[in-house]
Amino acid sequence: MIEMVLTPRDLARVRFARSPLEEVTCSISVLAGRKGATLHGPWLAAAKPRLAGLDLSLLDALTARGNRYPGFILPPPKGADATFADEVARMRATDPAEVRRELDLCWPDGDLPARLKALYDDPERHLGELAQVYTRYWEAAIEPVWPRIRALHDADLAHRSAALTAGGLDRLFAELHPQIEYADDRLRLHMSAHNVSFAAAGAGVLLIPCVFIWPKIAVFDTDDYQPAIAYPARGIGTVWGTEPPPAKVTPLASLVGRSRAALLVLLELPCSTTQLAETLGVTAPTVSEHLAVLKRSNLVSARRAGRTVLYERTTLGSRLLIDHS
Repeated sequence: MIEMVLTPRDLARVRFARSPLEEVTCSISVLAGRKGATLHGPWLAAAKPRLAGLDLSLLDALTARGNRYPGFILPPPKGADATFADEVARMRATDPAEVRRELDLCWPDGDLPARLKALYDDPERHLGELAQVYTRYWEAAIEPVWPRIRALHDADLAHRSAALTAGGLDRLFAELHPQIEYADDRLRLHMSAHNVSFAAAGAGVLLIPCVFIWPKIAVFDTDDYQPAIAYPARGIGTVWGTEPPPAKVTPLASLVGRSRAALLVLLELPCSTTQLAETLGVTAPTVSEHLAVLKRSNLVSARRAGRTVLYERTTLGSRLLIDHS
């Protein structure tokens, strides 16, 4: 568990931001097959031909760990109007000493991938190469769908702002992601086997909606960067079309039905009925009916977290999903 201790000043400075570079970086893991292939299938089908011939080995090496990115490739965005050009320019201008420090933090045992050694030895020169590859990747894979992604961001930010207005920080954080818990002026992020606690120290917290990060969250807590949490944007299941891709799972869909197959795909992480309904674009009662059947079949489990019931795929459900994927 990661615990972020917040002061009154931090709570007053909780704000939202948009990060095109976050989307680019997370999408590389999708492209590499490390996550989200089912959800982002339509994007993958369109992006792969456009990326043919582009050497992505540098980006792959920087993002291969998935749970820890070097901070310099994701400088915290300035606000909701951040542009890719602005963010990549900030990355390009990173101090060489900071590049080395971040690479040492990510590979503390001296096992830095060979592809990153030139960047480590001469950051000033090879940050230019990195910025160039990022730009070509953006132009081929993300810029063509950026209006769609940005629209999802906008809808998410509007919803979160309404939740903050109606219910304050308690409601905002309760709805943000199942792995996020807010209590006693602390944000607890249930995403690590190790217990880590740090203070935001008056810098506030950035909350960044992201499409390609699904189903996980990411925390940025290094000393030289403002604390930030990237989370899956609301309604992500509809981003590539009117029908969520998970609903098309086969042959599992023919066995348990398309809606229940979609739920099993989504329940890799605990979710509430409301979250599932929003993602699938159906009513909460409909989701509840399907969940009841799946629960009776021991394919999902349920547990209470405060006033919310969270559902999660069981080992049997995961085995069924793997055997019929």
